[in-house]
Amino acid sequence: MTDQSSNQWIGKRTIRPDGEDKVTGRANFGADFAQAGMLWGKVLRSPHPHARILEIDLERARQAPGVKAVMSGADLVNFPLDTPVMVGPADMRFVSRNVMARDKALYVGHAVAAVAATTAEAAEAALALIDVRYEKLPWVIDIDDAMKPDAPILHDFLRTDDAAKAPTNVASRTAFTLGDVDAGFVDADVILERHFKTQPVHQGYIEPHACLVNAANDGQATIWSSSQGQFMVRNATAKMTGARLSDIRAIPAEIGGGFGGKTIVYLEPLAYTLSRKANAPVKMVMTREEVFRATGPTSGSSNTIRIGARKDGRIVAAEATFRFQAGAFPGSPVRAASNCAFAPYAIDNVKVVGLDVVANRPKCNAYRAPGSPIAAFGVESVIDELAGELGIDPVELRLRNAAREGTRAAYGPTFRRIGFEETLQAAKAHEHYGATQPVNGSARRPGRGVACGFWFNVGGESSAQVNVNEDGTVAVTTGHPDIGGSRASMVNIAAEMLGVDYRDVSVQVGDTNTIGYSATTGGSRVTFSAGTAVTEAVEKLIVQLRERAAILWDIDTDAVEWQDGQARPAGANAGDFAPLSLAELAGKAAQTGGPITAQVSVNAQGAAPAFATHVCDVEVDVETGRVDVTRYTAVQDAGRAIHPGYVEGQMQGGVAQGVGWALNEEYIFDDAGRLDNPGFLDYRMPVASDLPMIDTVVVEVPNDAHPHGVRGVGEVPIAPPMAAVANAIHDAIGLRLRELPMSPPKVLAALTENGVS
Repeated sequence: MTDQSSNQWIGKRTIRPDGEDKVTGRANFGADFAQAGMLWGKVLRSPHPHARILEIDLERARQAPGVKAVMSGADLVNFPLDTPVMVGPADMRFVSRNVMARDKALYVGHAVAAVAATTAEAAEAALALIDVRYEKLPWVIDIDDAMKPDAPILHDFLRTDDAAKAPTNVASRTAFTLGDVDAGFVDADVILERHFKTQPVHQGYIEPHACLVNAANDGQATIWSSSQGQFMVRNATAKMTGARLSDIRAIPAEIGGGFGGKTIVYLEPLAYTLSRKANAPVKMVMTREEVFRATGPTSGSSNTIRIGARKDGRIVAAEATFRFQAGAFPGSPVRAASNCAFAPYAIDNVKVVGLDVVANRPKCNAYRAPGSPIAAFGVESVIDELAGELGIDPVELRLRNAAREGTRAAYGPTFRRIGFEETLQAAKAHEHYGATQPVNGSARRPGRGVACGFWFNVGGESSAQVNVNEDGTVAVTTGHPDIGGSRASMVNIAAEMLGVDYRDVSVQVGDTNTIGYSATTGGSRVTFSAGTAVTEAVEKLIVQLRERAAILWDIDTDAVEWQDGQARPAGANAGDFAPLSLAELAGKAAQTGGPITAQVSVNAQGAAPAFATHVCDVEVDVETGRVDVTRYTAVQDAGRAIHPGYVEGQMQGGVAQGVGWALNEEYIFDDAGRLDNPGFLDYRMPVASDLPMIDTVVVEVPNDAHPHGVRGVGEVPIAPPMAAVANAIHDAIGLRLRELPMSPPKVLAALTENGVS
């Protein structure tokens, strides 16, 4: 690991390289692309939550004015259901059937056909001419209802395991055990078992899904789209349409928010198919209603948490059963929830079971630390209640049980150096934790809550290229769409290592034809993985710079060092030569071997987990049930904050999303199985006036497996807020709320039922 004590740029709040383009409107997002002769694509969606598709007649739409192409699910590859077809973590058997229905429509909004026409209005009109005959089927929305023996079955082929004879809505069961849970509970003085329920919530990205696809006569196609991974777009589109990877070039647009929701495709295979049929570019842009009805929220859940502890506060046993909604097709983040649930704590006896459950609602997708916030809501609520039962300060109880270096997590790994204990200590020492809360009237009750969170972080495939321009400036190219400040971090790393001003380093995101394969942006992996690739590329570049100087000086490369942005003789014995700057070496590149460039592809290993501890103050209005968050402090181990401003922004953003999840956000379905709030007017996300200033404390316990100590910071900030808010509400009114969202009607109902006024 590099010495961080005298950094010039790493750890500094440099100006973001994409900032000016975005604030001036020059940046191109998915819907900004257009081409001559472009057609508009529109999608016909099911009005039924569950229905067999008996017939789709496209002929009237095909003959409609302006229509150039029509399609249904029959135009996509029909993957056999008995064999997984994976693109990264996504199974194309299900992704393809979610992109466009085949034999059945499985939720209101499920795509069943599409058209491309000369105008958006003509395409919209043509949708009304598509004749679909449905056989309506019984449907199920709620997760607990979906698991009942008499529940409507979504998929006849679905079995929980190979031994099961009858179809089921429980797609899979995962489980792991550490130690002897039964013996652990026998050893406990206090045992608490509680049930928690959460509703699906949307990732809340502002930019809807959009793409432009041009499939040319020669078979070559170009895709411009908003996504978290252009290689994922290329690979998934190719798989679903039968195209060769080499025939598709995917170019990433700027992304107006994703948070996991743009890690899979919805429109690109449809636009590709329509473009190929029409021999013209096809543009598709979802409406906000389509985003809500047809793309993936995170899972809802129904979970049981059981924890036992001795009187001294030592947790001796923990057990959890997580039941996660996958939506219409298998694939919820229940395994990640299972892994994260008890990971912050050193518990000898743990058992976790996870069930993946399908229901007639949109297929779920990742949402920032997928699974971890739901798990933390239950576990951290029970731990807080346990602290009350034992009469132990809630932070102190967590400190007594904190995972440390050498702790074996229940899901498998033994932790290297981690910073969880440091986040707890920082929270306990923070002025916020001991501050007196004001009382603002008899109806408004103040309360304070604490909760912790965990995300394991990941590494994986990343590619980077670093070029020295003719004037000595530097161009860095990576393969990852920037959703959290990775460009600024890559600039800081390259400038630091080369010893140049960060303003002399530019960075761009390459497309699938200009940079080596890079896995999707997500999982808090990019600064870790791409940072490794950029570091190794710059190291190779520095070797070249030393070699070029050695040629000019006619000495051995070993006699040249790179220091403060210059090639210098390594010592007096090397000769008396004036230092050569990067610009000078670039100017003599033709004399010394040609362009100065380096490219590296890595499969980065050694990702280290992230931990957070949050402190939340609320006021509960006992007359209305309204909960206001009045103060919030987020403490997090970032490993190494390459760009502190972005780290703090990630922490604050996670808190904001978690507070919305806690207090207001949910998918509401009517009695016909139709989403009742498919827009930001009725789907209540927090705005700036709903939140206080969010204080951040960045703890830095470097990851020893990364050259700059990076851990990854984007996921874990959303894990603690729901439990922190719930614990604060309990502190305020003495009631435990175990179902999300804790909206005013639910809070008021609890107050009324328990006679609190």
